[in-house]
Amino acid sequence: MSDDRNMADDRNMADDQNMAIASSADVVGVRRLVRSVALEVGLSLVDQTKIVTAASELARNALVYAGGGDVRVETVRNGARRGLKLTVSDDGPGIPDIDQALSDGWTTGTGLGLGLGGSRRLVDEFDLASAPGKGTTVTVTKWAR
Repeated sequence: MSDDRNMADDRNMADDQNMAIASSADVVGVRRLVRSVALEVGLSLVDQTKIVTAASELARNALVYAGGGDVRVETVRNGARRGLKLTVSDDGPGIPDIDQALSDGWTTGTGLGLGLGGSRRLVDEFDLASAPGKGTTVTVTKWAR
């Protein structure tokens, strides 16, 4: 039985995919990867669009505000439910006030200030860890219904 469990763990590890974000072309690549994995885990077309939009916003934020970063896309399970977990991390300047950064309309750049808050509304689970000088990591999950 432990061999079966190890094989399942190996399959989950093989499903994890990492990608660097260093250019706008990489943001497009993140969108493609997330859409592909979202389809594999059985997300509806609406939920695929939501997670792809969130992934695009988060990857673009890493590129624009931190000069780049990394994305990890994982398939996850909770009992019989399957989902997609996305982690976007960077080594940028960090976010001094997370609550402010999540409020609509606030931005340190030229955008509309809807990316982080909008991404949070598009997913089922959202976690943001950041501090000045320590970079930012955003982890989101979207579950198939």
